[in-house]
Amino acid sequence: MTAHPVADPVVVTGAGGFIGSHLVEALAAAGHRVRAFVHYNGAGTHGWLDTFSPEQLADVEVVAGDIRDRGMVQRLVDGASVVYHLAALGGIPYSYLAPQSYVDTNITGTLNVLESARSAGTGRVVVTSTSEVYGTATTVPMTEEHRLRGQSPYAATKIGADKLAESYHLSFGLPVVTLRPFNTYGPRQSTRAVIPTIVSQLARGTGAVELGALRTTRDLLYVTDTVAAFRAVGMAPESAVVGRVFQAATGQETAIGELVRRIAAMFGSEPQIRVSEARLRPADSEVERLVGDNRLLRTATGWQPVATLDDGLKATVEWFLDPANLARYRAERAV
Repeated sequence: MTAHPVADPVVVTGAGGFIGSHLVEALAAAGHRVRAFVHYNGAGTHGWLDTFSPEQLADVEVVAGDIRDRGMVQRLVDGASVVYHLAALGGIPYSYLAPQSYVDTNITGTLNVLESARSAGTGRVVVTSTSEVYGTATTVPMTEEHRLRGQSPYAATKIGADKLAESYHLSFGLPVVTLRPFNTYGPRQSTRAVIPTIVSQLARGTGAVELGALRTTRDLLYVTDTVAAFRAVGMAPESAVVGRVFQAATGQETAIGELVRRIAAMFGSEPQIRVSEARLRPADSEVERLVGDNRLLRTATGWQPVATLDDGLKATVEWFLDPANLARYRAERAV
């Protein structure tokens, strides 16, 4: 399929985060001028972009601000050809404690991006969704037509953002694409996520791993494949992708208990697995099963996942075991 030519600069919101930093890295390596939007803080830090070399940042303009500030977002978007909107407040447990923060960031922040892109005449906006919008699978593999169910405040705000994106395309003709990755993992991921949680606990050598539900299953997608999906929908011909929702998934599911065993084998250990009440979601909020169908994305763009689960886990473990990387994480569990 012939790629749609992308003029520069391109914008990445949430650029200092896990997936956003990998996307910035890939776009810059491909020769794009990137405007990378990071969350402003008093320390002046730029998230994972602070670990990039000067050469990696040569064609990257780092802009610090707040996705909730409409005027800031408008200045960010003006003149951009493509906006990859990844900025969001993640972490399901924290959404039980601070739901207003999720509404402000995930819904109002997305509204600011859409309205700014509409005003600026942006050529394409790629909005980041999540498989959490589905809740527990009712049919498998899950397609883009699966019903939406907000089983956590986080999921509800992502559903709201998805529907705003849909409305801006249908109401105003804004060229929006919604990408819905399943469970992305890899280097730089927060230890709030299950794989870094397992790896960091095993790396401390305590002989035990504390987790929440063990029978839940997830469709695990290595971060380079997720980034490739973003680039695919950002560059595909307009007729192939605009106004549509696409899943990035492997089509395979792995139970959390099995995941622990596979990662522990890389450490040569057999840890005691403990279920921690503090790590369990409320009963009706737990998403028991997620496994996605990627045929729509493959057909529209030619994208397909490349990394096997074992290869992705091996690369992730190796990255976390680098003392310089592990030192960037707090030993205690964050919400």
